[in-house]
Amino acid sequence: MGDFNNSSLGLYLIAGAVILFVLAQSVFFLVKAWKQGKALGLDKSKLRNAVTSSALFTVPSALSVLATVIALAPALGLVIPWVRLSVIGNLMYETTAAEAAMEAMGHQGGMAVPVTDPTVYAGVAWVMTLGICFSLVILPFLAKPLHKKFLAAGKKDEATEESAGNAQTDKKKKRTIGGFINDFATPAIFIGLIGAFIARAIIGGGKPETFGDGAGVLSIITLVVAVVVSIALEILAKKLKLTWLEPFVMPIGMIVAMVAAIVFFNVLPEDIAMLEWRG
Repeated sequence: MGDFNNSSLGLYLIAGAVILFVLAQSVFFLVKAWKQGKALGLDKSKLRNAVTSSALFTVPSALSVLATVIALAPALGLVIPWVRLSVIGNLMYETTAAEAAMEAMGHQGGMAVPVTDPTVYAGVAWVMTLGICFSLVILPFLAKPLHKKFLAAGKKDEATEESAGNAQTDKKKKRTIGGFINDFATPAIFIGLIGAFIARAIIGGGKPETFGDGAGVLSIITLVVAVVVSIALEILAKKLKLTWLEPFVMPIGMIVAMVAAIVFFNVLPEDIAMLEWRG
């Protein structure tokens, strides 16, 4: 138990092999896509522009991945977060799954306390991995039927609007499954996940003897800074029509909030910076 190291050379070698496989797969499909584009008669300049725009499009996701790795690293080290988010995953799922697994296995302190028990570490890794793989299992069976239903619902709405003419715009539109999911279900799920993190930052939990397991001055400061920065960037993007800025809003807000937490921890008096409460 005492010799366990969540950043050992062996774990890094395993992680490196996984990352190399992902990179090799990406290069393979990039080459195949390039050759297919040339076979279709596309100009090289258009192909280069497509590659460049695709690479730039990944920058916001990369920033989100970096922020999530930083958030998970204090408890799990760099290896598991690095591998998980390099293959498939996201901020909301990874942090929620990791915290739920830690609590279920008796780990106290949440993300602020390193996991030193190899059993807990392995359990967290399995929960994070198996949970996200479920979407890959059901996707081949449900994606195509759902996609057809969404397309059919969209075409039906368009046909109804065209046949009814301008008078139809004054009437209540008929609800469709796809419209309900896009307009209500997806935003509700996202707001629910955000609400859980906000509640933890305000109310807190855990044991009093474990610093970082409850809510406190620093968690409130981090939350407020993240919200203010995100709202400011959203307003700036809409006012100035900076569509390229919109994907960067969340990762920038997270990184600025993390920096603010570090700054205030070193600037505030110790009794204020260390102050915590628990619900």
